[in-house]
Amino acid sequence: MQLAAVAFYPQKVYNDRPHKKYTQNENEFKKIMNRIKHFLMPHGGKLTTDMFSGLTVALALIPEAIAFALIANVDPLVGLHAAFFMCIITALFGGRPGMISGATGATAVVMVSLVNQYGIDYLFAAVILTGILQILVGILGLGKLIRIMPKSVMVGFVNGLAIVIFISQLGQFQNQVGPDQYEWLKGSELYIMLFLVGLAMAITHYLPRFTKLIPSALAAIITVYLVIHFTGIETKTVKDMLEGNVISSAYPSLYIPHVTLNLATLKIILPYAAILCVIGLSESLMTLSLIDEITQTRGQGNKECIAQGAGNIVCGVFKSMGGCAMIGQSMINVTSGGIGRLSGIFAAASLLLFLLFGWPIIQQTPIAALVGVMFMVVIETFEWATFNLLNKVPKHDALVIVVVTFVTVLTNLAVAVLAGIIMACLVFAWETAKKIRAESHMTIDGSKVYVLYGPLFFGSVTNFKALFNFDTDPDDITIDFMNSSVADHSAIDAIKTISEKYFAMGKTLHLKHLSPECVELLGKAKGIVDIVSVEYKPASYKLS
Repeated sequence: MQLAAVAFYPQKVYNDRPHKKYTQNENEFKKIMNRIKHFLMPHGGKLTTDMFSGLTVALALIPEAIAFALIANVDPLVGLHAAFFMCIITALFGGRPGMISGATGATAVVMVSLVNQYGIDYLFAAVILTGILQILVGILGLGKLIRIMPKSVMVGFVNGLAIVIFISQLGQFQNQVGPDQYEWLKGSELYIMLFLVGLAMAITHYLPRFTKLIPSALAAIITVYLVIHFTGIETKTVKDMLEGNVISSAYPSLYIPHVTLNLATLKIILPYAAILCVIGLSESLMTLSLIDEITQTRGQGNKECIAQGAGNIVCGVFKSMGGCAMIGQSMINVTSGGIGRLSGIFAAASLLLFLLFGWPIIQQTPIAALVGVMFMVVIETFEWATFNLLNKVPKHDALVIVVVTFVTVLTNLAVAVLAGIIMACLVFAWETAKKIRAESHMTIDGSKVYVLYGPLFFGSVTNFKALFNFDTDPDDITIDFMNSSVADHSAIDAIKTISEKYFAMGKTLHLKHLSPECVELLGKAKGIVDIVSVEYKPASYKLS
């Protein structure tokens, strides 16, 4: 009877505990997998999309890394390894999933002077110090300052960088004919280049209308590669960029820079490290902010600063030139659908595999395909609405956009952003200073009351002092700060000046609704002025 029961109802013989234990283990496994998925793709996305996007980015990283290494006057492998380390570390630990970092032109133009004067070991030491400074910036929480970036500065930055990317690609339409001598392509060579670039651009632009199974940029590169392979058309390839340098398939190796650790060395590398820190973080945080806007998500500026610093330190001890975020490759990644960490991780892994095992194939990649993809990045990055905005936004905002754009092209990003912020702050101070005003009225007992409106700060103190009629005012005056905010020490000093002037004329001045901080900072003026009431104002009204 028992055997029959087993035959017909075998599940009843087994104990429920193993089944429950299996279910519990399965749930734990699912939780772990969900955590991994959330870490790799915190803003959603698809695994295959991130992987294909990463592969596309890896192909786009190669010519850029080689070009920037040559600009810095170092071996191309130094730039390629830097692209790998910066990409993998910021992808894993950075504050902006989907953003791509690597060797960049903004940092390369600073490095070349150091390499030419002191040698490559000093470059590695400077890159390590750069990383340390960037980590300190992140720890101190200064990365959040990007949140106060004016929109006009952001638009100017994006437009300027798009122009810089465009100009950098024009060099691929030239051939080197001698030391530092180049000439433009001519005849059939130029027509072939233009045709292939146009083909890559057309595929990148139109393919998403038919399918999104594969990133259009990757499809464009593969298509142009196959056209060259099967037709035998001669055109520039990645190999032509090496200028005789040979890329070995050696793994990145640990290397301690051969520099003397003393004050003299610090004096040499510190200025370069400080400049690299500012430029690197400026470009990284601005790119972070741009991707935030595109993806409608929010990155972590301080975390990204720390990750950028860690990447540069690792680069310095592995014979690499370091770098920062790359807006071009980041745009390729995001527009291809790569918005997770996995896209950056796969890009770095693919790049390393290309170097170790696939270099004979990768070096035959047509430059025209990569140029076409980058031209599409320029088109998608540039804020074309700027031309309409210039006639609609205030003139000072339009001026900031134009200035930041041109300064980015003519100098570097850090200078452009700093100039834009200074201009925006000065304009804001000037416009805000005009808002200080006062309404006055006489009371029944013959006292005069000034009701102050608008912020009182360094820019408005001159107008503030001109609001009062010292000679014609009665002997008893009250200034009410209920609708005004006292912003800085210049404002406190202006209040002191007004108080002392009324006191010298033998008149009594009363101050109402000052914050406790203002009362404390008035100092010796307390003896000559009557503070009628003190109000605890909101944090936005407190002294800064």
